[in-house]
Amino acid sequence: MNKQMRYDDDKIYNSGRSRARGNHSRGRAGSSAGSSVRGGGASRSGPSSRNGAPSRNRASSGHGSSGYGARRGGSKKHKKSGGEFKTIAMGGVLLIAAVATIVFLSKGITGGISETESETETTMVPTTELQKEVTVDNIPITGMSRNEARDAILKNYPWDMKVTWQEEVYQVADLMGGKVDALLDEVYLGEPKEHYTLDTSGLEEAAKAEAANVAAKWDKAPKNGAISSYDKDTDKFLFTGAEQGQAVNQDKLAQDITEALGRKEFDAVIVAVVDTVEPEVSEATAREKYKTISTCITKTTSNSKRNTNIKLAAQAINGTVLQPGEEFSFNKTVGQRTEAKGYKGAAAYNNGEVVEEIGGGVCQVSSTLYNAVLRAGLKTTKRQSHTYEPSYVDPGSDATVSWNGPDYKFVNNSDTAIGIRASYADQTMTVSIYGMPILEEGVTYSLKCSKIKDTGELPPVIEEDPTLQPGEEKVKSKGSQGSQWEARLVIKKDGEIISQEVDHTVTYKGHAPVILKNTSGTVAPTESLPDESTINPNEPLTIAPEGAGDGFTQPAESASSNAPTSSSASPQGPGGGQAPGGNAVGEAPGAGGAPTGPQTVPAGPVEPSPGDGSNNAFVAPIPIN
Repeated sequence: MNKQMRYDDDKIYNSGRSRARGNHSRGRAGSSAGSSVRGGGASRSGPSSRNGAPSRNRASSGHGSSGYGARRGGSKKHKKSGGEFKTIAMGGVLLIAAVATIVFLSKGITGGISETESETETTMVPTTELQKEVTVDNIPITGMSRNEARDAILKNYPWDMKVTWQEEVYQVADLMGGKVDALLDEVYLGEPKEHYTLDTSGLEEAAKAEAANVAAKWDKAPKNGAISSYDKDTDKFLFTGAEQGQAVNQDKLAQDITEALGRKEFDAVIVAVVDTVEPEVSEATAREKYKTISTCITKTTSNSKRNTNIKLAAQAINGTVLQPGEEFSFNKTVGQRTEAKGYKGAAAYNNGEVVEEIGGGVCQVSSTLYNAVLRAGLKTTKRQSHTYEPSYVDPGSDATVSWNGPDYKFVNNSDTAIGIRASYADQTMTVSIYGMPILEEGVTYSLKCSKIKDTGELPPVIEEDPTLQPGEEKVKSKGSQGSQWEARLVIKKDGEIISQEVDHTVTYKGHAPVILKNTSGTVAPTESLPDESTINPNEPLTIAPEGAGDGFTQPAESASSNAPTSSSASPQGPGGGQAPGGNAVGEAPGAGGAPTGPQTVPAGPVEPSPGDGSNNAFVAPIPIN
């Protein structure tokens, strides 16, 4: 039995040593293949097996010898019983099983490390030289690392494609870099073939994108014949000739790039084809088609200071030329109204109070302009109504302005330049838009303003007047009710209404009646009569209904509770649509155009601007005097 135990133990030892030698050999093989990771794992496996197995064998051998000596001694001294022998035999079997388990686990751990390290290594981008004979388009890459192979390919196929036209040069983006990388992945990560060729297919969309980039740099839109400036001396707009444009032939360029790729001429110089683009309107045609496309006329009061301000503001905007897409700003164009520029002090509203303001009255110019703009089909971008009802245009069709305050703006949404004609004479304010027709033939825009309701009278304000007899009362101003108005954009085609949607609504504040009283018990001497710039208490509507002379509106905290807070029912329209941030003090949430209510036309025909051939003129009601 002991001989059998020694035999089994020696067999386990020899088997472990053999496996250790096998692992060690595999470690050396991995190392010679350039895999330091696998070599390291094998070297750890080999010595572990050799050192562990012999020590265990010697232990087993010693144990066996000890048992043999015991048996010999027992035969001489006293003989072991059969039960003791069985116990020794069972211990030997258990020892052999333990040794076998240790050897098996050692082999599993060593094998696991090697397999893991081998798997990790195969997923890495190989940097070792390619051993197999491989060529790419007859370029040998055998013995090269991946990076060396890439450099060799790019050296034979350098990317330097250009597009030229006259003095212009465009460097085409590298379209082959990704193709080269994909090929090298196939060579170095798989089983390489002997011969490869660069694939230049599937790059049509990339070539089109490059052609579009070239066009974005070199295309030039043609310029139509149109007005460019205004000659004040001759009171005429000056025309400039039409200019040709240019456009890169993108289809031809994309095709040329694709064909160069197919020939593998990655350093090709491609000459672009650039076509001439003729303008739609020549200078001669522009001179024929330009005319006055809309006019609005309003009447002023007899206040000479106010009329001076209106005349100066009209001169400031007269002759303005707006190119397509350009925005007009009343405040920016007219500038600040100052005494240095000749503006006078005239009645204006400031926080709801009638005061004498430098430049008072210029709101009539902006309101008249606003109506002409809408009728022409241009787009208002910013407009605000007055705090109180105006009288020179229908309520709802006004546009208040104030320096560092409300502004009136519109944009030239046509395809050609437009000009503004503005003038004042004989208590008449006239604004015309000069350009090529914007609306379709037979189509007209106008604004129909209707009162929705009155908002009620305000309680009277009592003012002390020591010139009156004690207890006597006198009406300084009768006051007026507030009102709410609705403005509809009326669109007609050949005289028939095709649309009249609500463009905006507006609420105006009323004026409180002013009562004069003498409560002091004494009578003061009467003062001399005021000049024409002073408000006449016996004619309360002469100044008040004309709107804020320079367009001041009351702060929101003193707003009427009847003012609208929303304009969700007001659609966007050519009049400007909803204005952002409308307050509740008579500010319109939208914008509109020329009034279409009752009109008072002065005696004699309305003469439009020279050469317009148009009767698209409008005269607003004359203010109450």
